Amino acid sequence: MKWGVWGLPWVLAMGGCASVADINQTLPTMNVRSGKKPQEYAQCLSDKLADSRGALQIEPQKDGLRVIVPQKLSSGPAAVFDIEERSSGSGIKLHERISNVPVRPRDVQDAANECISG
Repeated sequence: MKWGVWGLPWVLAMGGCASVADINQTLPTMNVRSGKKPQEYAQCLSDKLADSRGALQIEPQKDGLRVIVPQKLSSGPAAVFDIEERSSGSGIKLHERISNVPVRPRDVQDAANECISG
């Protein structure tokens, strides 16, 4: 019974809703550069995450693109990529909703790494 009482807040926190603005206020879990242009990098992410996350939301920004990755089991964003165009490719920042949880799904981070140069 005690586990249920103590575990409930953790479960509720894991399933809570977060907005893109909330996620962008967290520290980035990745801050790298890629030789790919923003559209190429976003397309790579879409291809890599199609099976596990479905369609990504891609929004044009002043200097590049914002890619919003949906959660697996509920509505709302799980991660936000801000991809800025640079003279030799892109600057990429990844913000994740549950970035401080060590057992979070790794598909987004894996796709982000694979798309840098691959």
